[in-house]
Amino acid sequence: MEQPRDQWATKLGLILAMAGNAIGLGNFWRFPYQLASNGGGAFMIPYFIALFFLGIPVMWIEWTIGRYGGKYGHGTLGPMFYLMSRDSLKPRGALWLGVIGGLLGFSVASLLSSYYYQIIGWSAAYTYYSLTGAYFGQDTYKFFVSYISNTNAVLFFWGLTMVILGIAVAQGVSKGIERWVKVMMPTLYVFAIILVIRALTLGSPVKPEWSAIKGLEYIWRPDFQTLSHNFFKISLAAAGQIFFTLSLGMGIIHNYASYLGPEDDVALSGLATVSLNEFAEVILGGSLAIPIAFAYLGPEKAIKSGVGLAYMSLPNVFMNMPAGQIFGAFWFLLLWFAGFTSAIATYNYLVAMLEEDIHIERKKGTWLVFIWLFILGLPIALDKTLLVLTDMDMWVGSYFLVILGFFDVVVGLWLFGIDRFWEELHKGAYINIPGWFKPIMVYIAPLYMLILLGGNTWDYIKNGVITLSPAYIQDLVKNQALVSTTEAYAKHAVTISRAMIIVVIIIGAIEAYMAIKKKYGEELEKNEVLIRV
Repeated sequence: MEQPRDQWATKLGLILAMAGNAIGLGNFWRFPYQLASNGGGAFMIPYFIALFFLGIPVMWIEWTIGRYGGKYGHGTLGPMFYLMSRDSLKPRGALWLGVIGGLLGFSVASLLSSYYYQIIGWSAAYTYYSLTGAYFGQDTYKFFVSYISNTNAVLFFWGLTMVILGIAVAQGVSKGIERWVKVMMPTLYVFAIILVIRALTLGSPVKPEWSAIKGLEYIWRPDFQTLSHNFFKISLAAAGQIFFTLSLGMGIIHNYASYLGPEDDVALSGLATVSLNEFAEVILGGSLAIPIAFAYLGPEKAIKSGVGLAYMSLPNVFMNMPAGQIFGAFWFLLLWFAGFTSAIATYNYLVAMLEEDIHIERKKGTWLVFIWLFILGLPIALDKTLLVLTDMDMWVGSYFLVILGFFDVVVGLWLFGIDRFWEELHKGAYINIPGWFKPIMVYIAPLYMLILLGGNTWDYIKNGVITLSPAYIQDLVKNQALVSTTEAYAKHAVTISRAMIIVVIIIGAIEAYMAIKKKYGEELEKNEVLIRV
């Protein structure tokens, strides 16, 4: 007899898990440098526009698709997309939408994990280095280079993170993931609030004109002039950040929502997830890195720190701050917790695929996924230039997430039907979403995504990113701060990245096709719907 699927034990556990899924490195590492490099207050304007017209609608769509798939015992995108598409298409036509959903979900979970877990490992390492004062008195830039070049250290902290993730996921949804996030999420908020209080009470420790308040002014003062001069670039960056920070287009919101009951609320829960994430990102994340960097490094260096703000610039601050070892450890442990609560969701997606599609017991499936992610992550861990990571993040962050989000709309609204979707969204809902949100979901959100895809594609073609032109290779080498490398090695690294992507896509497509045929083979053979719940 088939065992019933695991479900969330409490409403609080569900909300914290969903918030933990969304609250990750994007909030405290990616958001500050995106904010700094895109004009501060100029960035916040399109950011909030994208949140309203893109983030909230897609969040509701993904919650609803996930809960619907859960009714049929599915926690992965292939069968979910198939089930919703067959209301407008014949089963054989719906099969190909399922394959697209399945390959995208599998690819994002696998490829994102391959490099995202590495960055979580950096956070674990720097927590230790802060407590021991290892980087104190050193050039923090060179210290980071030496860490990335230390293969044993990189493998240890990355491997430690993966083992702990495996232990948590193997315990299941209610007894594992839910219990871990109930501890980690409140702790994360406590650390963040402590650091915000410290940041806002720094005063001007180096120069009178450098202060944390100046950093807050940079963030919150609307800068229409900068926005008007760089409108398209900043707007694309803001929309991309919304996708990344809310964990949209990753399949993991669908997966978590699949463990709901068929009448459990998704409307208010989805909004609560967005609210908790935005509080963590805008109020806490925005009040940490940039104000601290403004106070100790000055506006010019803070703005130009880029992706190195968290791991190269801020350590320089902590070594000059009273009780810097403690506050440094708080900062990097905060990053580790934030990354962990997101990573646990991508890990669980892959385990659910084995558990539901191939009927491999969860604990065994957990360690099979561990091996798979270790194989995928090894080329990135061994790459001392971070060029493989850079190229892969470009494809996953700029394309896969947005394409999957677009297919959410195609399947969840256009094929399933807006009226049926609206009914499904409001089943057991604690709030009533106004009807004027329908056109936002049906037309504005997908148009936003097409513009985002088109803008990124145009930018990458212009800079030779997609075609792997000499211009892109030279740019990679020029911006590669970690080591001086050759163009030949850069081309080799990018080739590795793209070969990995192609292999993962093929495996994802085959897995989705076989999973759908296995359960709905009779439907596909007769080309008519036979299974309804």
